[in-house]
Amino acid sequence: MTQEPDFDVAAAHKYFAANCFNRAWDLIEKDNRTAAEDRMMVALNQASLFHWMNRPDCSDRRMSIGYWQASRIQALLGNAPEAQRNGEISLAYSHDLDPFYIGYAHEALARSASLAGDKARAVEHLSRAEAQAAQVAEKADRELLMADLAALRGAL
Repeated sequence: MTQEPDFDVAAAHKYFAANCFNRAWDLIEKDNRTAAEDRMMVALNQASLFHWMNRPDCSDRRMSIGYWQASRIQALLGNAPEAQRNGEISLAYSHDLDPFYIGYAHEALARSASLAGDKARAVEHLSRAEAQAAQVAEKADRELLMADLAALRGAL
């Protein structure tokens, strides 16, 4: 039988969902990560997803973002199949969201296709992402997405 903890579980999920995401992001941006930091980056992302899934305010938007981060991490680690799988999950959660989230899900899929050496699929997802980016109402969000897409297109 499971004993109830003597702390606020909902508050813990709220704290760790964001904290783990942000710590994973710090490692994404770090140059020269060690192998241990690479493993920690994956674990932090997975922990973030776990905690989000246990929050009452879990939403498709939050899951789309979490799986987008998972895809980015796997791409950084050179794991194209996992980057693609997580990008597909991000896209599935994004289907009813604003173009910003759909665009980033396609960005993840373009990145994974590029990593896998499938230039045609990468270009297809980049085009879809750019079409979504053009529909993003918030200027700063649109510019952020477009800059990421331009960098990715330049690497093809």
